[in-house]
Amino acid sequence: MARYVFITGGVVSSLGKGLASAALGAVLQARGYKVRLRKLDPYLNVDPGTMSPTQHGEVFVTDDGAETDLDLGHYERFTGRSANKRDNITTGRIYSDLLAKERKGEFLGATVQVIPHVTDAIKNFVLDGNEDFDFVLVEIGGTVGDIEGLPFFEAIRQLGNDLPRGHAAYLHLTLMPYIPSAGELKTKPTQHSVKELRSIGIAPDVLLVRCDRPIPEGEKKKLSLFCNVRETAVIQGLDVGSIYDVPMAYHQEGLDREILAALGITDAPEPDMSAWEEVSRRHHNPEGEVNIAIVGKYTGLKDAYKSLSEALTHGGIANKVKVNLQWIDSEVFERDDPAPYLEHVHGILVPGGFGERGSAGKIEAARFARTKDVPYFGICFGMQMACIEAARNTAGIKSASSTEFGPTKEPIVGMMTEWVKGNETESRASDGDLGGTLRLGAYPAQLTRGSRVADIYGSTRISERHRHRYEVNMDYRKVLEKNGLLFSGVSPDGKLPEIVERTDHPWFIGVQFHPELKSKPFEPHPLFTSFIAAAMDQSRLV
Repeated sequence: MARYVFITGGVVSSLGKGLASAALGAVLQARGYKVRLRKLDPYLNVDPGTMSPTQHGEVFVTDDGAETDLDLGHYERFTGRSANKRDNITTGRIYSDLLAKERKGEFLGATVQVIPHVTDAIKNFVLDGNEDFDFVLVEIGGTVGDIEGLPFFEAIRQLGNDLPRGHAAYLHLTLMPYIPSAGELKTKPTQHSVKELRSIGIAPDVLLVRCDRPIPEGEKKKLSLFCNVRETAVIQGLDVGSIYDVPMAYHQEGLDREILAALGITDAPEPDMSAWEEVSRRHHNPEGEVNIAIVGKYTGLKDAYKSLSEALTHGGIANKVKVNLQWIDSEVFERDDPAPYLEHVHGILVPGGFGERGSAGKIEAARFARTKDVPYFGICFGMQMACIEAARNTAGIKSASSTEFGPTKEPIVGMMTEWVKGNETESRASDGDLGGTLRLGAYPAQLTRGSRVADIYGSTRISERHRHRYEVNMDYRKVLEKNGLLFSGVSPDGKLPEIVERTDHPWFIGVQFHPELKSKPFEPHPLFTSFIAAAMDQSRLV
């Protein structure tokens, strides 16, 4: 039977709860255990699909088409296990399902309440489908004391009693701030956070305390005494040079050992951390560096492109180079010449996005890359803008545009209304709901034999994850290919474009999917590996 570790947070948000969960999962996996990670999000949105990236960060997409919290990206990158729809749930999803059942009369006249109906739904979600796993790590979003999180805390409190003894443990992540004027690390915020947690019936077994300097033994004893945990179970979470140092750092501090002890496991095998040691060694000992410009519209919040920045790092690890990222708001190029911003970079990446704002700047970035022979990587929207740029400036279609921006006589890019997934046809209306109506999840693609992308993948059949509602119009394929833009990847039925590449350029590739979602530090995505290799070649020319 699976054992459960519930990970909660206190004091402030953004302490790295998701990263800590992923790191713990990686170390338990390195000990030979089968691990599953799940995220409980207290917000009322059904999923993060309609939330602004500048508020919530990246929307991570799974193979089966779920739009999920960005922490699931950490889970996948650190454990290598693909997440799915059953690994992330929100208050909105729970209430939506419960209210649908209530309308159908499935509660047989009972008064529907938070306890037991909402809490039971949360517990059922946590417990479902874990037969093949040794450990299930369950992260609760937000911080203790948040009013919207109370049903989730109540549910995991109940699970502590429902599960057999030794099958549930509680890990609480807090902050220990340093006060310069006093010259001290302060334990009081953690004490108050644990007090809040205990007031709702949860006693943490292990404290993971984020701090910017080592915790003195006296402060560890104080936390142990006032928070009622063993002194060895007060784990310091120091800042490290890279997120890929976190699994080793937490293992060295004894996090996994204390979690196992809380569950009564004393005979666990020692972890094999060699893969993480190699990743860390490559990351910290580069043999060169490249500069990559990311020209996007959500650059004010780097978490909006979390998987993207990590995939670029993975490409650097694969090539043994440091990747320096230059974040550029695409709107800048709508008023300024891009040359001063881009003439010294070794690669240009235009990521996904929605809406017309900033699109003209992305088109300018694609034009600069094409005319200056700078490696270009267009992802989703970035591919579409490269196609519009090619239509306007190489094929002479000056009014080329996207129907996403409004009516146009030359719809190089248009909204999909119908496509095939598996054996079923999916459809969408232009005035339909926005949430959950995109082309989502993994789809296969057929690559042109002998093309650059076929060489990069080492195959002519691939599967990649999508998240978009507009496609490049295949009616313009012939004219674009006549002007050097090869459609080197298409859907198996030949109706939807997946990849374009320039045959007259050192490295110019646009993809309709999101390859960054499948990249891992110990298994870098081949497109990012090749892109960084091309940037290395460019660095020798600049």
